[in-house]
Amino acid sequence: MNLTDARRRTVNYLRVSVTDRCNLRCLYCSAQDKSFIPHPEILRYEEILEILGVARGLGIGKVRFTGGEPFARRGFPQFVAEALARFPGLDVRVTTNATLLGPHLEFLRDHGLTRLNISLDTLDPARFARITGQDLFATVHANILKAVDLGFAVKINAVAMKGINDVELGGFLRFLRAHPVDVRFIEFMPMGGSDWQPEAVWTAPEILEQARGLADLTPLPRGGADDGPARVYTVAGASGRFGLISPLSDHFCGTCNRLRLTADGHLRTCLFSDKVYRLKEILRHPRLGPEAVRKVMLLAGARKPLGHDILMARAKGSGVCGTPMSAIGG
Repeated sequence: MNLTDARRRTVNYLRVSVTDRCNLRCLYCSAQDKSFIPHPEILRYEEILEILGVARGLGIGKVRFTGGEPFARRGFPQFVAEALARFPGLDVRVTTNATLLGPHLEFLRDHGLTRLNISLDTLDPARFARITGQDLFATVHANILKAVDLGFAVKINAVAMKGINDVELGGFLRFLRAHPVDVRFIEFMPMGGSDWQPEAVWTAPEILEQARGLADLTPLPRGGADDGPARVYTVAGASGRFGLISPLSDHFCGTCNRLRLTADGHLRTCLFSDKVYRLKEILRHPRLGPEAVRKVMLLAGARKPLGHDILMARAKGSGVCGTPMSAIGG
């Protein structure tokens, strides 16, 4: 039995946060008064694998491990290797800020990981430090190039923010011409705990208009197997591709195929909703366990909402949910 909701959307993609901890403090992600989930409340790696086994039986074919910053959790590379070995055929990916990535790249490649998403909002070292609170741009840049050299398919995700990184399109387009990576700009979303203001939203149409003045772009058909919600363009003279993700100006809720599992074992059916299903408590209960988890996942999938409805219903100028992005897993 596969996960299908009331709008006949098939859910086959699970994002898994392995930790809410991160070594950066990006202004659009972390709450200023951040308190971390106590360690006993975090899902053990064995429990995540158990939930993945249930999800696999419900038709989940793609899993992305994220955080916080996943490499901030001890043993994460070994956990990824175990997931790849235990679930052959499962499409396993990792999202990271790449600050801690370098020493683990060969190990991950040798155990079958092929795809990385890397969060990078700027190519300017000083601006990187302002956005993230850490002077680590050189490390991130070197690790991106190392990942490409080792054969990883790399996507760079940049949160688009007016007044902060809206002067960087030219630099990112030059980066695409020099390196075979995808660069995708994501509209700044009003998530809980972030320093979000409506005037900071740099919309996808505005970005596209500016990009067309800097490069010859050719749109690719929407719905590519590896593009997710992004509208993707080839760039003349570049081996990399340019993409736009527009949750605000042109939402893609009608085709959303994902669920999110937080580090403390809460299943979320929509990025914009604070409704959760508590899988950890069910899994740890002596009389419940994996079969009960399966039933709850089926129920959660059936009740998956339209995030755009939630977004539009929020109070003017407010966050769309009360949970910071760092605690959700993106």
